[in-house]
This record gives sequence, structure tokens and C-alpha cells, in this order.
Amino acid sequence: MRLAWMVLAVAPLTGGCVSTVWNVATAPVRAGAQVVDWTTTSQSEADRNYGRKMRKKEAREGRELRKEEARRRRERRDDD
Repeated sequence: MRLAWMVLAVAPLTGGCVSTVWNVATAPVRAGAQVVDWTTTSQSEADRNYGRKMRKKEAREGRELRKEEARRRRERRDDD
């Protein structure tokens, strides 16, 4: 009978212990999932990065085109 009362008295205290054991046991899995998430690129991230790359490329091409046009205008002005 004493053992039954001791078990009943200790039972509420083991709830926190069980959750701690569960957290410790699942921590490597969660850490591994986080590493995979950090090392992979989602489709939306890939699309965003591609869009950024294309905008930079277009801006660079536009600057080069304006620079070339300005050079041609100077050459024509100098030839006259």
C-alpha cells in the first residue's frame, strides 16, 4: 500500500522528466532537419535569386549600352 501511494505521489513529477527525455531524444532529428533546410534552396528562393540576377544583368547591359551610345555620339561630334 505504501508503494502505491509513493508511485501516485511521484507520478506527477515524472511528466516533466518524460517531456525532457522526449526533447533530448528528438533533438538530433530536429537539428538534422534544420541543417538540411539551411543547405537546400526552395523553389521560391531560387526564383527570387534568378530574378535578382536577371535585373542586375539587365541594368549592367543598359549601362554598357548607354556608355557605348555616348562614345559613338562623341566620335561623330569629333568627326564633324
